[in-house]
Amino acid sequence: MDSLHIPLAEEMRPHTLDQYVGQSHLVGEGAMLRQAIRSGNLPSMILWGPPGVGKTTLALLISNELQRPFFKLSAVHSGVKDVRDVIEKARHTAGNCILFIDEIHRFSKNQQDSLLGAVEAGVVTLIGATTENPSFEVISPLLSRCQVYVLRPLEQTDLQTLMDRAVEVMQKRLQRPVKISETDALLHISGGDARKLLNAVELCANAIADRQQDGEIVLDNAKVQHSIQQNLQVYDKGGEMHYDIISAFIKSLRGSDPNAAVYWLARMIAGGEDPKFIARRMLILASEDIGNANPNALLLASDCFQAVTVIGMPESRIILSQTAIYLACSPKSNASYLAIDKALAEVEKTKDLPVPLHLRNAPTRLMKELSYGKGYKYAHDFKGNFAEQDFLPPELQGTRFFEPGDNARENELRQRLRQWWKEKYRY
Repeated sequence: MDSLHIPLAEEMRPHTLDQYVGQSHLVGEGAMLRQAIRSGNLPSMILWGPPGVGKTTLALLISNELQRPFFKLSAVHSGVKDVRDVIEKARHTAGNCILFIDEIHRFSKNQQDSLLGAVEAGVVTLIGATTENPSFEVISPLLSRCQVYVLRPLEQTDLQTLMDRAVEVMQKRLQRPVKISETDALLHISGGDARKLLNAVELCANAIADRQQDGEIVLDNAKVQHSIQQNLQVYDKGGEMHYDIISAFIKSLRGSDPNAAVYWLARMIAGGEDPKFIARRMLILASEDIGNANPNALLLASDCFQAVTVIGMPESRIILSQTAIYLACSPKSNASYLAIDKALAEVEKTKDLPVPLHLRNAPTRLMKELSYGKGYKYAHDFKGNFAEQDFLPPELQGTRFFEPGDNARENELRQRLRQWWKEKYRY
């Protein structure tokens, strides 16, 4: 195939660990994963990190370094039968095979279960790649048989190295000088994703070359922005808009626009997004952006997550739609989110303030003699089940962390707190 038709990101995949950019904490000289590769005693592993930081590339390099047979499955397109077929091939292949599963977090419990026996028996060495926390997405028996390696976002120096290499390749392709005179737009568009960065360099250099028939091809911020805007679908043809679309979806819910929310939901469903990922993000939003303005939002979002986990697609699209519309139409409040962050900031500043004596537990006679629990008022012994007393350390008396939002439910909470605490918290 003519090299012009090979995506730049694919052409630039490194062939050795020394050519690999980033993740020095794992594969740098003396790092744990590099030592495991050199020893040949490679554990099954989960590579956890954001998109475009080199998970697939690292899996390929490990296979090349160890000269082991390599099988690859995508969790989006593979089922239990595909897993069993690969395992059967591995049984009849000389050498310890590596089975790479991209987006392993999308595998169901049954699909993950089908891997257990082969991983435990050493028929395959599993390398799973995921952008999601494996503690939540990988079943415990499989996770216990794997070492989890965390891949970090690429540093600016890593991205600069990739840009320098990309310029060299594009100069050979186009047979003309290529220069990146400004990097801000490329770095911003890539968001630390190497694949997005290389896609942007390739697209922009080709676009400028088409418009400018000779001379040096110069990529500056304005040209990069213009080229990407004109060719957004080409730039994102590999599905890199995953995080942009979930961001638009969440912002539509927060902004109380059910029509936009359902549109972005449809975009994710049509693109094959994991329904559990969508449901999990709505679960977070229900507390962060709605909270006590409508406590039922969290309950519905929680039920939605459970339902899509059990039911799967395509039926889950209806449950996701119902929940998204409900969340979009709910009153909004970020009061709980602001309250805990304010309290955490106070804890960071004041550290471990002692618990007031009257609030301490007093299970022994000595503790009672030391006045532990003395003076505590048991709320249920008082009218209205409320007794005014101090619950914060003396240094923080009167500090207000929770500020009710301006909505019907939280205004009720404000009135109740004002009635109970009067001038103490000034609600």
